[in-house]
Amino acid sequence: MSNGFQVQERFADGAQYIGGKLLPGTSGHHHTIVDPATGGSVLRYELAGTDDVDAAVAAARAAFPGWSGATPGERSDLMHRFAAVLAEQADDFAYAESLQCGKPVKLSTEFDVPGTVDNAAFFAGAARHLEGKAAAEYDVDHTSYVRREAIGVVGSIAPWNYPLQMAAWKILPAVAAGNTIVLKPAELTPLTSLMFAQAATEAGIPDGVINIVTGAGKDAGEHLVGHPDVVMTSFTGSTAVGKRVAEIATATVKRLHLELGGKAPFVVFDDADLEAAVHGAVAGSLINTGQDCTAATRAYVQRPLYDAFVRDVAALMETVRIGDPFDAATDLGPLISHAQRDRVAAFVERARGYARIVTGGEAPGGDLADGAYYRPTLIADAAQDSEVVQSEIFGPVLVVLPFDTDDEGIALANDTPYGLAASAWTRDLYRANRATREIQAGCVWVNDHIPILSEMPHGGYKASGFGKDMSAYSFEEYTQVKHVMYDNTAVARKDWHRTIFGDR
Repeated sequence: MSNGFQVQERFADGAQYIGGKLLPGTSGHHHTIVDPATGGSVLRYELAGTDDVDAAVAAARAAFPGWSGATPGERSDLMHRFAAVLAEQADDFAYAESLQCGKPVKLSTEFDVPGTVDNAAFFAGAARHLEGKAAAEYDVDHTSYVRREAIGVVGSIAPWNYPLQMAAWKILPAVAAGNTIVLKPAELTPLTSLMFAQAATEAGIPDGVINIVTGAGKDAGEHLVGHPDVVMTSFTGSTAVGKRVAEIATATVKRLHLELGGKAPFVVFDDADLEAAVHGAVAGSLINTGQDCTAATRAYVQRPLYDAFVRDVAALMETVRIGDPFDAATDLGPLISHAQRDRVAAFVERARGYARIVTGGEAPGGDLADGAYYRPTLIADAAQDSEVVQSEIFGPVLVVLPFDTDDEGIALANDTPYGLAASAWTRDLYRANRATREIQAGCVWVNDHIPILSEMPHGGYKASGFGKDMSAYSFEEYTQVKHVMYDNTAVARKDWHRTIFGDR
């Protein structure tokens, strides 16, 4: 699958998108995008430096008055056109996403791209619903109401695991609310973020509303977060880096939105449909080669089902087809890089000393030896306080542990610093209700794991951060609230002055 898409030709002018134009970076440092499936070079480009960040912020600041001053209907119409352009270019987006990430093209085609188009359509509608509340007389002779307004220039940083969707989740609610934005994608995977901004321009969204700077986090990223003209920072990535982002943003009193790490529990009660739970565990743990903050990583299985669950998950994992991302039959592609593959492998190797590797635990050879591939891996019988249970591995690895009582299962599910997502598997309504109430996570699925919806919020508890992506909750986060109050009579004003200052 290539559809005639030529990466070198498409990005010949550079990998920065500022003020509606593709431009080269000015840092003097270059980066090569590598195809993780083959190890081959995809594109070499110059990274953004601080001057490029300054130029992008200036372009966003210049575009803000016009964009925020447009009517909600005008913004909505352009964003509906944007959604249509994205849909028209779906094949190119799917190809570029799979090329730079190594994810199976069926995942890009059936999940990433349609999800992005749906997000665009949702926020196009949301643009017409900037909420105002409470128009009434709360004080004698005064009328009050509340406005929601755009906040200004937003600086966002997105990760490499879902570059297209992360660009959409950060850009769409911000611009729907009337803000302008500078997004820094991961330097490993900038292609679809750049294409996303280009599509916005084709749809008629004004130059400078959406800007992309592709640079290193230590340089371009930190400069963007600390920029005095950026009024809000949105970051998705690891908890460790999120803490650094918060430290920089706090110095200039920026609004913060952080979607950080996850270690999602997958809790299987003894009345669950075992076959459904097994399939859910394999799909939920291996989605995007396990490089997903919401992926099922810790399966807690009530003792009566434990042995059968371990047996059946291992058997199903062994049927997963690993291979070329552009082969429609491929279920599992490579990890994002050889470095990430080696990091995952190191977790598994250390676990051999304290747990049982049921299946997987190695990189495939043969035709796949040059890629960053790793076999689906199931680890059993690890201790709750062990590294593979507590740390985010971010690879195709599922750890399974037994529990006895419902109390114990829920307690174990909550026993990590993270709280992004979880699932509970049961046919008992009361058990399901208790699990969804007591598991500390921003999303709890029942008898499923992974689905997301544009209409529903996505975000975490605890060390998984704060703030919501998607939904009306996300839209509101990119607005600020203003109280407007009218004095309805001149007499009231005079009386108020007399009360404070006397009769003058």
